[in-house]
Amino acid sequence: MPKRRKKSSSNYSIVIILAIITFVVTYCTRKFTTDKGKQAPATSGQQRPPASGKKKQPELFRENFETAAPVKEHYNTETITLQSGQWTLKNAVIGAKAEDHKQGKQALRVRGGGSATMEFDITVTGTVTVTLKHAAYGTDAGGAWELWYSVNKGQRFLPAGNVVHTSERELRTSTFTIVAQKTLRLQIRSTDKENGRLNFDEIRVVRSHETPAPSGGAVPGDDDNMLLGNPSDATPSLVTPNNYLMDKGYYKLSYNRDRGTPNWVCWHVTAKDLGHMSRSRDFRPDADVPDSWYQVTQSSYSGSGFDRGHNCPSGDRTFSRAANDATFLMTNMIPQAPNHNQHLWSGLENYTRDLVRAGNEVYVIMGSYGMGGVGEKGLRKKIDRNNITVPDHIWKVIVVLPEGNNDLKRINKHTRIIAVNTPNKNDVSKQWTAYLTTIAEIEEATHLKLLSRVPEAVRQELVKKIDSGN
Repeated sequence: MPKRRKKSSSNYSIVIILAIITFVVTYCTRKFTTDKGKQAPATSGQQRPPASGKKKQPELFRENFETAAPVKEHYNTETITLQSGQWTLKNAVIGAKAEDHKQGKQALRVRGGGSATMEFDITVTGTVTVTLKHAAYGTDAGGAWELWYSVNKGQRFLPAGNVVHTSERELRTSTFTIVAQKTLRLQIRSTDKENGRLNFDEIRVVRSHETPAPSGGAVPGDDDNMLLGNPSDATPSLVTPNNYLMDKGYYKLSYNRDRGTPNWVCWHVTAKDLGHMSRSRDFRPDADVPDSWYQVTQSSYSGSGFDRGHNCPSGDRTFSRAANDATFLMTNMIPQAPNHNQHLWSGLENYTRDLVRAGNEVYVIMGSYGMGGVGEKGLRKKIDRNNITVPDHIWKVIVVLPEGNNDLKRINKHTRIIAVNTPNKNDVSKQWTAYLTTIAEIEEATHLKLLSRVPEAVRQELVKKIDSGN
């Protein structure tokens, strides 16, 4: 009997245990059902993804011009140390006044013609996006500015996009896209000496996951100075010293080391290129000419009887000081007979700008060839101790299009082509229309291929055309 009672007690215990298990399972099931759809908190080893599901672009660089104390309060040129590294400020200060528009306690303030230049490089290859906040200082009228960049450790800077006009008195953000090659250095330039001071704050560089589409219906390449082709297949290689490609930002050229002049120069002109900037007159050597080559200087033409004749004219680049200054590099010059330069050629340049002001845009290619021009002192084949060749002919081709987008596709057999080929003589006619010719004739004389990116069937039609000059 006692044994039977023990067995009954054991069965009773099992029933109790089963009841407890049933309760726990039921409770937990209800709890999990109630919490279904709620996101569990992240554990210490797990990061919750952003709500948008998009990855942030990796930041490569940031400078917000904040310092422990004002480091530069005068407009003299000085190199200072900021959080990101050393910057050279010219006509610029680190401003902390109430009138400075800023995110934190300080901002960069630049007055007309001033600049702020990085003296170090960001290591990056590929496409990057640069953003920069800007505003007019205090109650000033504001002004125009540009962002420039260098991919060769500051030896040469190029514009990163168009001129920005700032008049708002609160910070706005401008965005630029740059293709870097191993290193990147930035420079902020105020290009409007007549107007007021500008504030800049928080410049950032991030990797671009995709290239922004051009605005306004444009396509990649529109307005590029060499959109219509590379006439001589020039390359920026020292192994081709007499066909050396140079990009000066506002025009491109093939430089000839042995002649000391360009073979050709090409550029694009639209209404935005024509402003009110005064003529620079700052003739100077081009620092991008390789060190081992002869360097043509501003005095190389002195006493020769020839003008320092522009290829890309000063008058085609008057929207900013930097643009106009760039046309006075000696790599943009040829020895040009004075009457040819000041009358015949000036007339053609003015006519071209009139076309632009009438609602067109133009692509221009200019070059020279041969040896022996006649200047104020008679025939000369070379000048500057025989380091510069005087050409005997100067030519130009102008492609005229109504202002618009997708320029290459808009060129057809009806597109207006103005081609002239002129002797480099002081007794030339003052009328450029006296020297109208065909592209084919210029190609035969120079052994170049012009408009090489235009579809060949269309190109063949265009190279035979002679303009009326009207």
